[in-house]
Amino acid sequence: MNRVIIVTGGTRGIGAAISISMKQAGYKVAACYAGNEEAAIAFKEKTGIAVYKFDVADFTACQKAVDQISSDLGPIACLVNNAGISRDGTLHKMDFEKWNEVIQTNLSSCFNMCRSVIDGMRERNYGRIVNIGSINGQAGQYGQVNYAAAKSGIHGFTKALAQEGATKGITVNAIAPGYIDTDMVRAVPENVLEKIIAKIPVGRLGQAEEIARGVLFLLSEDAGFITGSTLSINGGQHMY
Repeated sequence: MNRVIIVTGGTRGIGAAISISMKQAGYKVAACYAGNEEAAIAFKEKTGIAVYKFDVADFTACQKAVDQISSDLGPIACLVNNAGISRDGTLHKMDFEKWNEVIQTNLSSCFNMCRSVIDGMRERNYGRIVNIGSINGQAGQYGQVNYAAAKSGIHGFTKALAQEGATKGITVNAIAPGYIDTDMVRAVPENVLEKIIAKIPVGRLGQAEEIARGVLFLLSEDAGFITGSTLSINGGQHMY
């Protein structure tokens, strides 16, 4: 394989599972992170995967990081836009900072990263991009107007960019995870989490590795005729 892949938010949770899965499949992985230095160092030591620290909400930082990764590992063939944060609250109590931070980190980051790799992909007539959306970008969620808007935007972004890249051998797809057993979900109060699980037909939270397997498929040659699609991995909670 030996293709170079960037995974944003790639050292924890779903991103870590994706990074590890890609390495096991033979990719040269660059796992990117923003702030948790301790977790990133531990991840690198455990997996041997290269890690890069930068803010995906900063366009210039993304360009510089892509240049550095290309220099270190080689031309970027694949990109997984997984980085995301939540700053929950109902709209009437939400300040602009909470809105803007989520939009910039979760949605503008997709533009920043895709814009930084797309020219190289077009020149080489090959590319694979997978954007991580969310069930809450499809169905909405109380107290998450910022998060739902950003994730919904990712789904539209994916469909538009897929049309632009198709003739250049570039596929662009999205995955919309449901509730996955990560630190972020486990931080939800137990009584609330029980109600969430009760609404999932398969009766459990998803596993990060299940999302990673979906990403691996969409990056593979077997998925070469799939572009502009959103793969929902949510245990049947929302059928869209």
